[in-house]
Order: sequence, then structure tokens, then C-alpha cells
Amino acid sequence: MHPGPMNRGVEIDSDVADDLSVSLIQDQVEMGVAARMAVLASLAARLDNDR
Repeated sequence: MHPGPMNRGVEIDSDVADDLSVSLIQDQVEMGVAARMAVLASLAARLDNDR
């Protein structure tokens, strides 16, 4: 999954990045944030339970 932000003109052309019919980067960034939040919440809950 792409963590974002995009390096336009370096790793991807702006025309491709902005074309929602071919680019999944925006979706991947959005879902990646949710996934990282869930992992951190799970780890924080484990730390609270260990105390």
C-alpha cells in the first residue's frame, strides 16, 4: 500500500495519479491510515492490559 504523499513527477505522473479510473493511490493512502490507526489502537490496548 502506498503510504502517501505522492512524489508527482518523480515516482508518478500527475495525469496518472489524478485519474481515478487507473490510480489506486488515494484509496491506498486512505485505507493505510485506517489500518495503521487500528494497529496502534490494538497495541495501546495491550499495553493498558499489561499494566
